[in-house]
Amino acid sequence: MNVPNQITISRIILIPIFMILLLIPFSWGEFHLLGADIPIHHLIAALVFIIAAATDWLDGFYARKYNLVTNMGKFLDPLADKLLITAAFISLVGLDMLPAWAAVIVLSREFAVTGLRLVASGEGEVIAASIWGKWKTVSQIVAASALMLHNTIFELIGFPFDKVMVYVAVLLTLLSGIDYFIKNKHVLVKKQ
Repeated sequence: MNVPNQITISRIILIPIFMILLLIPFSWGEFHLLGADIPIHHLIAALVFIIAAATDWLDGFYARKYNLVTNMGKFLDPLADKLLITAAFISLVGLDMLPAWAAVIVLSREFAVTGLRLVASGEGEVIAASIWGKWKTVSQIVAASALMLHNTIFELIGFPFDKVMVYVAVLLTLLSGIDYFIKNKHVLVKKQ
């Protein structure tokens, strides 16, 4: 297994760690930052989540720089992204920090595109991430991070950045899903 794929696997390994930190109400106190009170376990969970999300950029950079792009990586990388975002969004719904409707839309799109990728795989095709898919992932990471950090930076001015980012993430999620199906409709037509 090459280094980019190992980095991708590390992202998957960090998922249960950040979930434990986010979901278990450790009594480590609160951190006061820029007008917001953040439970320390949420702050640490957010940092682990952000590190895990950053590995997405790192594995892609390394794979392209050293020409280590593989079909396994094209499959594993979006899967790791989906697992990370799914874990974050379900956890945030469970903590009443994210509306369930937003998570349902995001997860429905993720399952639909994964299904499309599986059908394509059966036809010997690999559907790599599109630019819309990348922007969708970035917006989801920013939204989840802002929620985990209790809208810290924007709390002082009263701007609901975290909530705005949830809407942006949902919109980009829908647009990227539509884009995948339009560009790859030939895969579904073949199966009829």
